Formats: sequence, structure tokens, C-alpha cells
Amino acid sequence: MTRTKHDQADSTIPLGPTGRPFREFPAPPALNGHGPARIISLCNQKGGVGKTTTTINLGATLAEDGRRVLAVDFDPQGALSAGLGVQTHDVTTIYDLLLSRHRDPFEAIQKTSVEGLDVIPANIDLSAAEVHLVNEVAREQILAGVLRRVAPEYDVILVDCQPSLGLLTVNALTASHGVVIPLECEFFALRGVALLIETIDKVRDRLNPAIELDGILATMYDSRTLHSREVLERVVDAFGDEVLETVITRTVKFPDASVAGTPITQFAPEHQAAKAYRQLARELVFRGAIA
Repeated sequence: MTRTKHDQADSTIPLGPTGRPFREFPAPPALNGHGPARIISLCNQKGGVGKTTTTINLGATLAEDGRRVLAVDFDPQGALSAGLGVQTHDVTTIYDLLLSRHRDPFEAIQKTSVEGLDVIPANIDLSAAEVHLVNEVAREQILAGVLRRVAPEYDVILVDCQPSLGLLTVNALTASHGVVIPLECEFFALRGVALLIETIDKVRDRLNPAIELDGILATMYDSRTLHSREVLERVVDAFGDEVLETVITRTVKFPDASVAGTPITQFAPEHQAAKAYRQLARELVFRGAIA
């Protein structure tokens, strides 16, 4: 078949890992004011898929772009707090705010090394929260009540969920306007996405009609392996434009930055991974998920 000039021109456009034409998203415009925040949960019931890494680095990048960001550590392991180098013991944590509605949420907020990025920490105490909350009235909406009080001071609130679909995760989804699903480019990670989306649909039907899927983020991608490429191709086939164009590749720089207690955008600002998270932040602004 003879190719037209139009086809030939299209063939010169480089494709990104998702099979769509590669494009760089523009830098987001400056904001005229701040707040109220849009709340986004980073959620996946499978552990080790990049939820915490994404929360840290997306938050840092948005702060670089002039957004006021609050990261909420909602995982008893406290990895987000450790990754941002903040105190988790002998301080007010998200657990304290869940158990006492009279506590001022601003007591728990700590500054980070990134200007414009704050955090509410968590520690192992949070693991007991589900037991304490199970008999509470409107137990699924307690986090929403906490975040509602601080939302006017921020442009975006990022909630780093624990790897489960229990009461804490349902609280996060009930409080959120949107969800980003980090998805490791590995077969077993792919299997759980349908269940997670089903849970989001149930929360939308019963608790939070406004919640939206802001995107599925492919993480730990390795273009050298056929397995990574095939998993990403299957995700795009199944979910189409719900898969974000930005793809986060696997690199040892992420654990190095975590040990240093700083985002990769500060630890290695010129590294390809830091550039990928800047691209992610700009894509989410471009899509309208973040102001």
C-alpha cells in the first residue's frame, strides 16, 4: 500500500512508552491565589508499586511550580514521613486527628525541606485506627472532616494510602476529589487494578459521588524488558486515555533519595526520574486534575 505524505509525516513523530505521540507538557501558569485544595489519593492495594515515591516527588514538583501542597501520610509504615525527613514520634500525627475531632489539624502539620510542601505524619499507631473507628458514626467520613479544615490553606492535598482496601483507604477515597493509581509494570500488579476500580465505583455510588479517576500511572517501567513493555501495552489497551502519558522508569536513585530523606527533585534534580515527575505534575495540571 502506498503511504501518503500525511502518513510519512506522522511516522516521524516519536512515540512515548504508552504508544502515544510523545509530548512535553507546558509549565503550569502561576496562580492568582491559593485554596481550597483538591484532594487526591494515591491508591493501590498492592504494596511496593510507587505510591509513596510518587506522593513525595509529585508534591515536591508541584511545590516547585508555586502550588501549596499538603502530603498526608496515611500508611502505618510511615514511609512518606521518613522519605520527607520529618519527625513521627512524640508529635501529633494523623492518628491523633482521626481519634479526636477536637484536635486542631494544624498542630500536626510539619514543614519539609521543600518550600511549599508540608506533611501530616503517621507512625505505627495508625495501624490501630481501624479498630477504634469501626464503631464510630459515619466512620468512612472522618478523614474528610479533618482535611476539610485545612483545605483552604492549600492548592492540593495528596493522600498516601496504605496497601489495602480497608477502612483507612475507604476514608481516603471518601475524602478525595480524585484518585491516581500508581501501577508497577508487572503482571501481578495488573491483576488488582480491576478490583481497585470496582472499589472506587462503590465509594462513588455510596459515599462520594464526586470522586474521579485522575489517571493510572505506570511505574517501575524498564524498556529493556519485554515483560514491562507488554504489561504497559495491556494497561493502555484496557484503560485507554485513563493511563497517564508520563511513565516512571525504574532507577536506584529513588531508594538513595529516600535514605537521604529528600525528594529526587532535590537529590538529583537533573536525573531523568526527576524530569519524569516534573512531567507528571504538568500533565495533571494540563488534564485539569490540579489547578
